Amino acid sequence: MSKVVFDSVSYTPPQAERPILKDVAIELAERRVAIVGANGGGKSTFVRMINGLYAPSAGRVTVDGVDPQVDGKQVRRSVGFVFADADNQIIMPTVEEDVEFSLRRTVKDKKERAARAHAALERFHLAARATQSPHTLSGGQKQMLALASVCVMEPSLIIADEPTTLLDLRNRLHLRDVFDELEQTLYVVTHDLDFVSGFDRALCIDEGAIVADGEVDEVLRFYTRRMGGTA
Repeated sequence: MSKVVFDSVSYTPPQAERPILKDVAIELAERRVAIVGANGGGKSTFVRMINGLYAPSAGRVTVDGVDPQVDGKQVRRSVGFVFADADNQIIMPTVEEDVEFSLRRTVKDKKERAARAHAALERFHLAARATQSPHTLSGGQKQMLALASVCVMEPSLIIADEPTTLLDLRNRLHLRDVFDELEQTLYVVTHDLDFVSGFDRALCIDEGAIVADGEVDEVLRFYTRRMGGTA
């Protein structure tokens, strides 16, 4: 399993007056971690620090001992990131080519690339769409395509930012089954609290700080109360 360490990390965007993350210090070594919190609280910024998309204004992030700001290439090989907006990472003219593209640097044999891409499309219920343009897919299918393109690379850590937002119930349940089968470390940013029940650990991030950390049920109850619920 991957180990991620935040050592007193703060982040203030350029030209911003207030930090989005404030002196975050935490170690994550569990296989499945849920990350919840209000919109604008810092969840997406937190996970984007892990693969080096954002550089800390103060402090240091490491993934298995490697700082993504020092060796970004190594970290990007081991960390797969699925954006909330799948259109941000869909670039090829067909569905199957988009998945194969993820393997071009690491798998030189074309037949092996094609076979692995087909298996990934089968896994995410997209094989029948293989020759279609990704832009003909529904929003939920695009999310599944983005997930397939990351999972096919077999990174040691997969980060999924709001992966269920556009999924119907059938695909949501299927994605949960896929995630349950994954051997890799998995971090899921979500508002879908039922989806992450049974995860190993949960964090609640609000106003740039980790305000709850621990057992999933306990953190989700805290989050529900914080958002004005009754749990």
